[in-house]
Amino acid sequence: MIEKNSKEKPVTLGDMVAKVKAHPRFSEAGMILAHNGVVRETSRDGKPVTGLTIEVDHDRLEQILAKERARPGILDIQVYIQENKPLKVGDDVMFLVLAGNIRENVIAALTDTLNQIKADATRKTQFFQ
Repeated sequence: MIEKNSKEKPVTLGDMVAKVKAHPRFSEAGMILAHNGVVRETSRDGKPVTGLTIEVDHDRLEQILAKERARPGILDIQVYIQENKPLKVGDDVMFLVLAGNIRENVIAALTDTLNQIKADATRKTQFFQ
C-alpha cells in the first residue's frame, strides 16, 4: 500500500509500523525495518539547502513495491512520501517500513526498495540559499 499525502491527520512512522503489524501473516515476521528520510541542510556536494519538493511517479512506485513485496521472506512494505509540497530542513520526506522473516532478507529489501524509489520513482527539486 502507498500512503498518499493527505490534508487530514499527518501520517507518522508509528502509523506505518501499525499497518505492517496488521498484516494477516505478521506472525511470520522476525523483523521490522524502517527508513525515515529527512531534508538535510546541505546537498550532496555541500551547497546550503533551504528546502525541497518531491514529485512521485505512482505507476513506477507501484511496480517497484510489487516486485519487492514478492521477494522471498518479505511480508509487507509500506511507503509514505511527502509529495508536491515545500519541505524545509528537518522535515520528514519519506517513511519506508518493511517486515520480513530474517534480517538478511529485510535489510536487502529495504536497501533495494529505497534505492529504486529514489532513482526511478521520485524526482527531487532542491532549493538553495
